Amino acid sequence: MRPVEPGRGPAPVGDLRSRVVLWLPQEAADGFGGVRTTYAAGPALWARVTPLRSAGTPDAAAPGQLVIHRVEIRWRDGIGTGHRIGLGARRLAVRAAFDPDERRRRLVLLCEEIRP
Repeated sequence: MRPVEPGRGPAPVGDLRSRVVLWLPQEAADGFGGVRTTYAAGPALWARVTPLRSAGTPDAAAPGQLVIHRVEIRWRDGIGTGHRIGLGARRLAVRAAFDPDERRRRLVLLCEEIRP
């Protein structure tokens, strides 16, 4: 197997060191003709989580701070922008999902941290 350049292609399996939970969207009628989305805990997955950038106030814990993470997992069908990732007590909303080498080996999720 040929080595992968840093920052290019999928991570080796040993690099998936963070245990995360995939939160699945559940839609239910809200009683007023609309839909209310809640989330239910799904499978636990191994992932590589990398903070990419932040914007807003300099204090990462302050309201209004936007933090974007790259979450890389093994390939799974059906994960998209409606899902969330649980990282301990933190929640990350999936904003984009793509297959970095189009071989269905890995899935890269660009996620925004949800502040309580």
